[in-house]
Amino acid sequence: MLVLVFVTALLAFASSKPCHTGGDNSELLLSLNKNLLQSLETQEGLPNPSIHLALRLSDNHNLAKESEHLTKLKTDLHNHLQSSISSSQSVVGLLALYTLALRSSCYDLNTVTFTVDGKSETLLTQLKKQMEREKDNIAFSHRPLTNYYQYSLGVLSLCVSGIRVNNHVTHKLIKAVGHEDCGGVDTSAMAGMALQCVKDSGSHAHTAELDTALGTIKQKLLASRRADGHIGNEFSTGLAVQALLAMGTEVAECDASMEAMRAAARSNTYHNPMAVSQTLPALQQKTYLTVKSKACLNEDDTLVLEPTDPVVVLPSESTVRVQVEVVTSSGAAARYPVDVPKGSSLLEALELLKGKNVGFTFDKESSMWGPFLSVVNGEQARQSDRRYWQLSSNGSPLTEGVGDFKIQTPQTISIRNTAY
Repeated sequence: MLVLVFVTALLAFASSKPCHTGGDNSELLLSLNKNLLQSLETQEGLPNPSIHLALRLSDNHNLAKESEHLTKLKTDLHNHLQSSISSSQSVVGLLALYTLALRSSCYDLNTVTFTVDGKSETLLTQLKKQMEREKDNIAFSHRPLTNYYQYSLGVLSLCVSGIRVNNHVTHKLIKAVGHEDCGGVDTSAMAGMALQCVKDSGSHAHTAELDTALGTIKQKLLASRRADGHIGNEFSTGLAVQALLAMGTEVAECDASMEAMRAAARSNTYHNPMAVSQTLPALQQKTYLTVKSKACLNEDDTLVLEPTDPVVVLPSESTVRVQVEVVTSSGAAARYPVDVPKGSSLLEALELLKGKNVGFTFDKESSMWGPFLSVVNGEQARQSDRRYWQLSSNGSPLTEGVGDFKIQTPQTISIRNTAY
């Protein structure tokens, strides 16, 4: 799930300093930066624009590797987007992240084009067209073709690129915030950064409704803060803190959220590169708004990766009993027991279960967060149908995907075809 930028708020932030990290955490930040850079060597599938964006927003750089990744974005990812556009797919979120990644490298966006109906069309023109289609679908069916996270990314990307966002496009997002259609913390955070950028640009005709929406988002983010400092969960805190910083909020407990992310980083919670790409900017007090004022001049170029020995994972001698429950869209349920080596990923457990030939089957697709389930026991849960396979362990929703969640104890894993 796609699964992602701004300006004048930075000036307000520089003067008011709503949050400070406190103490010297440079070694931790450098370690995260190196881990993110190292992930470029091992990533599978398409190059990830979110990783590029985080590397470019960082204080430390390896400009050669960043340039190499930029080339992959302009070829591999660009070709994927061209194919999607040619087949009339809505890819506004990925297109917006691609735009932000290129902008973070100070690349001339006017030179990036796609071929549409035999004619050349610039990246920003195509993004504007996709946003218009999303807006029209909201007017027709009260929801975007994709979702409000991607819609917010589109608004943000256009705004950061200096494009005036259509008032009707912005109004649809403001209305969604007022009707609480923006869903979870991640979507609210992205909407907050998008609307803050629009406000800073001075292009929206109704400042009062913008302020009301931004106030609603701030309240929601603060109300989602847990006792341990995380906002929503460990994987949404980075975007939430980015949004709060971008909106210039005086947050008394901001240090707690920063420390919660640092503690999670030290315990290797953010082993997924996508998670690091959203967390590292926040820990360095950067936001996607920073992209608008990025000049790419006199950048540090001292980030060097030390040679690493290959990691050898020995098979576990102990096994764990897992009950896998599949609940289809009709509500029909089936259970399958399987014994898996302790420490296995959920994906490895499902592969073992599939190999037992007991009637359980599944297919997966790739995303920037890693693999996700698309078909289970022959039934699809597609974004186009507003459905997905919700994963939970002993009744608690998982915050990690099938490739990241590790099984350490006996448990029941539920896989439920769910509407959203």
